[in-house]
Amino acid sequence: MDSYKWYGHFEKEGERFVITEPETPRHWYNYYFNDEYISFSSQVGFGEGFAQDDMGNRIPVLSNRNVFLSENGKAWSVCGLPMKYGYTDYACAHENGFSEITLKYNGVISTLRIFVPNEGKYEIWSVTAKNTTDSAKALSVIAYARTEMDDSYKPQGYNLATGGFFADRNAVYARYYMPFYSERNVKTYVYMTSSEKAVAYDSRRNAFIGTYGDEAHPVAMERGGHCTCSDCNSEKVCLALENEITLGAGETKTVHFIVGGTVNIDEIRAPRADDVEMKFSDMKKKYADVLSGVKIKTPYENFDNLINGWMKYAADMGSRWARVRHNGYRDMTSDTECLAAVNAPLAWERMKRVLTYQYENGYAPRTIIGGAVRDRNFADNTVWITFAVCTIIKELGEPSLLYEKVKFNNGAEATVYEHCKRSVEFLYNFTGLYGLVRIWGGDWNDCVNYAGLGGKGVSVWLSIAWYRANSNLREMASWLGLDDDVKAADEREKVMGERIEKYGWDEKSGYYIYARTDDDIVMGNIDCDEGKIFLIPQLWSVLAGLPRGKEAMARAEEMLEIPLGIRLAYPAYSYQRDYIGSIAEKAPGVQDNGGIYLHPSAWKLAVDSILRRPDLVEAGLKKILPFDTDYAVKCGEPYAMFNSYFAPETGYREGTPGQSWRTAASSWLLKSTVEYVFGLHPEISGLRICPCLPLSWRECKITKKFRGCVYDITFIGDGSGCDVTKITVNGKEAALENNTIPPVRGQKLDITVTLGSKK
Repeated sequence: MDSYKWYGHFEKEGERFVITEPETPRHWYNYYFNDEYISFSSQVGFGEGFAQDDMGNRIPVLSNRNVFLSENGKAWSVCGLPMKYGYTDYACAHENGFSEITLKYNGVISTLRIFVPNEGKYEIWSVTAKNTTDSAKALSVIAYARTEMDDSYKPQGYNLATGGFFADRNAVYARYYMPFYSERNVKTYVYMTSSEKAVAYDSRRNAFIGTYGDEAHPVAMERGGHCTCSDCNSEKVCLALENEITLGAGETKTVHFIVGGTVNIDEIRAPRADDVEMKFSDMKKKYADVLSGVKIKTPYENFDNLINGWMKYAADMGSRWARVRHNGYRDMTSDTECLAAVNAPLAWERMKRVLTYQYENGYAPRTIIGGAVRDRNFADNTVWITFAVCTIIKELGEPSLLYEKVKFNNGAEATVYEHCKRSVEFLYNFTGLYGLVRIWGGDWNDCVNYAGLGGKGVSVWLSIAWYRANSNLREMASWLGLDDDVKAADEREKVMGERIEKYGWDEKSGYYIYARTDDDIVMGNIDCDEGKIFLIPQLWSVLAGLPRGKEAMARAEEMLEIPLGIRLAYPAYSYQRDYIGSIAEKAPGVQDNGGIYLHPSAWKLAVDSILRRPDLVEAGLKKILPFDTDYAVKCGEPYAMFNSYFAPETGYREGTPGQSWRTAASSWLLKSTVEYVFGLHPEISGLRICPCLPLSWRECKITKKFRGCVYDITFIGDGSGCDVTKITVNGKEAALENNTIPPVRGQKLDITVTLGSKK
């Protein structure tokens, strides 16, 4: 079915998506961030922004935004809400690091630009107005931010912040007490200031929005189009600031606003136009540099747009901000592993930061939020460390970096290698039934959170993942010449491998079970009434190199594959059991309860590549991509990935996506594409070429920066297979060991890889 409606188009080789119809099926978002502050906005300005300290304390600066123009008492939003009030020429351009919303109304073309600079706990809004009439116009420019810094409004609840106007700083503010870089509450401000001298403000929500108004129809705008200069004392605060501009016929002017949070009042400064433009330019230069490490060109243009324009950016965001709602340890670690395919030096610095939250005994927490490291009884967080570190070192080609020292969360210090070693040893000893790794309060599947709370239940998937992590540790130990550690890893691998095959493989089912509960109830075999099979143990048996991986995947595809994609589990749970968890509380077909979960779907691209199945790689790509409607009715952003598609059991939700952006599907689509589909495997000796490209792609290209060398690679296939039959480097056929091309720092290598069948 070809039912996807684009609501816009890609530009600049995918780096920009322009939405030309504001009424998309749901909000289509973009994100902006630095190391201290993150924000997002939809195509009509809807979104949030907050500052965060090192321990996850947050200043919730804004929970929505709007900007109004007002002329002669009549006000309208430059964001496009409410819909269809009469404006024309609407467009919202989302690009890495910023968005611009443009429309025309009442003879004025307005543009709202939103971005976060490279440093600082704030975002910048630039409002540009152009008078298209033959007469002068006197306009008010009114910016509004809803804030939850004093907690959300609840009827008959408490909101105890104060607010007002700092004339010397040209800023409306709200003041409250909360912890930020402090264990105790400190005086904290959220504020809005502007480049022009403000003529009015509001800090009290009821004064601006009104008791019965809403953010698309604020009372202050309905009753004259001006702010009311309201202070606030123990009511719900807001931030609104009004400027005045006069535009001659054809004239254009811009007003800049800063919206931010701080515990230092001296940081509240009015923006200057030249400084704003310099910060904007620096932000664009940052992303041009940070994200320049990989570029692809295939016969599937929109896939190129997605990878080149957006998946690199999403991996960068995830590496630093995880799932945004919280700082997931597993999420930051895994996304950092994926970022290494594009920018290994940045990934290394990010990974060292993530390691500082690890416990000295090797365990790692679930998240860092609200001023504390929070375990939440999750068992798998530590297993991802070795995957990421090993990958990044291979990209950098410098095993000696493993000797760099990084602190644990108690301040003790150890080498990066020791961090990895302790993570592997912790899980090897963190065992339950049959010596497999405990599931405790959840593994990768957060919602299997009752199975092992007693300390006996085990995760077969996590045991398989540990097997792979142990292999990575052995590889790193061999680089460093640590023979005793290599020997120990070999011995552990033999022991755990035997346990997995004896207690994790189900002969009757013909695949790996998922888990055994505290009471040794099996989850994920053919005798279960529901949840007979789970996808990820089968996927990871291939990723870990277990001998029955190919067999397990054949059964998984037989039982889990449907036209929408591959399910995470099946049959979906229809009722709760006391030994499973919240997965069974979701409706059947939703997310991990039998839905098409896209993070594992991205893993499957890697698995199909390892198993040399280019036909399934091509089919898998078409099913996972947000704009391909051969299989699903997709209605989300065509430049973003989602956490899931809803399965047929969900009725009207069938084929529609779950949440966008905040998912490892983005990062792993990037990694699977670069490292497995295109086959650019980093090794200490160089870049090993082992692609599994769709056979219909007779010619495609990838450019990758690797250790100071640019690899410009063209793949040419005859459609018979994806085996490498010849490699030429700079016009000369190369005799390469294991198809590995060493980098030449400072040079560009023009490489042609000929593909076919060696059978």
